This record gives sequence, structure tokens and C-alpha cells, in this order.
Amino acid sequence: MNHTLAFIFPGQGSQSAGMLSSLLAEEAVVRDCVSEASDVLGYDMAALIAENPHDQLHQTEFTQPALLTASIALLRLWQHRQGGAPSCVAGHSLGEYSALVATGSLAFSDAVSFVAFRGRMMTQAVPVGTGKMAAVLGLEQDVMNNICQQSSHEQAQVWLANDNCPGQLVIAGHTAAVELAMTACTAAGARRVLPLAVSVPSHTPLMQPAADAMSERLQSMVLQPLQCPLWSNVDAQPKQQVDDIRAGLLAQLTSPVRWTDCMRNMTASGINTAVEMGPGKVLAGLMRRIDKGCTVYVSDSDAAMQKALHGVTHA
Repeated sequence: MNHTLAFIFPGQGSQSAGMLSSLLAEEAVVRDCVSEASDVLGYDMAALIAENPHDQLHQTEFTQPALLTASIALLRLWQHRQGGAPSCVAGHSLGEYSALVATGSLAFSDAVSFVAFRGRMMTQAVPVGTGKMAAVLGLEQDVMNNICQQSSHEQAQVWLANDNCPGQLVIAGHTAAVELAMTACTAAGARRVLPLAVSVPSHTPLMQPAADAMSERLQSMVLQPLQCPLWSNVDAQPKQQVDDIRAGLLAQLTSPVRWTDCMRNMTASGINTAVEMGPGKVLAGLMRRIDKGCTVYVSDSDAAMQKALHGVTHA
């Protein structure tokens, strides 16, 4: 185990049609992982990732298991190539489930099944068109909190949903309130305000029906002792007790993702190298804004994985 190394796992927004395509073609360990997901879910995960039929890859109930599968396929390839174990893990939103699989606590098949259910419950909690999310670049958190309060009223509310890195925040809530807040953010001098292609206002109190639906199933989900700590989205602290993990997974549905605090606390604890174990490089980009002293590698191609393995081995 490398005591200065963390694995970080991406959440929704990192998916793309054709992700892992060259690795799927060349690596049996990647194909086997995708086949395992197909067996659990009863549909062809390889076809979903490669072809994105009917834009399903961007529908929450398909996005979540597809991203988790891609992340764990890369983790298994890392292990197959004798990559070292991390001393801790973290995941952005949905990525916490991938991180939990990486700790040896949650079986991959159970995780795939559960996140598909999570995606369905999140979609059902708020009817399509009722909710919205938007990224806001260039405003401070206290300014954003004030805007959210001023843009909310009894019928429509908006909240701060993600603190991704300094200068990049995400708001979510009822469509009308989010649109009001977006206008206010522009007026307050935001560099950019971008609606997100997400149908579900995650990490807000609007997800309470989904949390209620998930609660019982989460309690019965088999979790083994964690082999290393998982840094929680909810309070930006490391967790290793199974009861704390269950509570955190439930709370993160309705609570903001405190990614900036999570990464700052993690690097302050001694982590100086991280591997983004999943498709894309969203989290690597955020880390460069949060802590330039932490070296981040990506892993979603053969060349990227080789560079990460070499960098971590010779760190």
C-alpha cells in the first residue's frame, strides 16, 4: 500500500459514448467486468457504452451503472497490471459507490444492481422537467448561498448542490428557482452560468423520496470491513466504519457534495498523488484548482494507465 496515494472516482457527467473503446477491444479484464454488469442488469452494457442507443447513456438510471462499471473495469486493469493499492479512496457523488467497491467493502455485482435502483429512484423522485441543475463559474460560496435564498420561495426552491473546486459551484432545485438564480448569478458577475444536461436535481432536499426508497435496501446491503478509509462527500472526513458508510451514502442524496473540502482535507492528511480511476479527467482538472501540490494521473486509455503506473511506481 502506498501511504501517499489516493484513488478518486468520478460521478455523473464523466460518461461518454465510446468510453474505454480501445481497452474494451484489447483487454479481457475490462471485457469481463462489462460482461458481469450485463449479467446483473439484464441488458448489454458493452452496447450501451459503445453505441449509446436512444441517448440512454445520459439517462440517470443507465448513466450510473455504466459509469460505475467503467470505473471498476479500469481499477481491475490497474490491479491486473500490478498497480499498487491506495491508502485511501474518494468518489464524487455516484463515484462513492465505485470507491466503496475499491475498498473491498461492496461487491461489484451488488453495487451495479444498487446504483441502477438508485438512478431509478432519483428519476422518480422529481418528474422530468420539474428540476434543473446549473454550473456557476467565478462566484464565492457565500454569494451563491445568498442568491439561492433570494431566488427561493414556497413553491420553488434552489440550493447549492456541489462545491467542486474554487470558483466552480453547482446549484440545483426546482426549474423556476434555478433559472431565477442563474439570472442573478450573471448579474452578480459570474464568469459563466451553464445549465447541466442532468434531468435530476441531485444533492438537494428534493431527493428525499429517493433517500426514503433507498434506505431499507441500503440497510440490507452487505458491506464488508473497508480495507482503507473512504473520504465522505457529506462532511469531507475519512470513514472506515460500515455504519458511517451507510449513513453517508444516504445523506449524500440530499446534501451538497463538499468536494473542495474533501480533497483539501485528504491532501492535508499526507496524500500527494491521486489516480482518477474512471472515464475522463474531470476530477484531475478539479484537483489542479484545489491543490497544485497533488500530482493527479488519469487512467482511461492504455497510454494514460501506463503513465499513471510508471508515475506512481517511481514517485
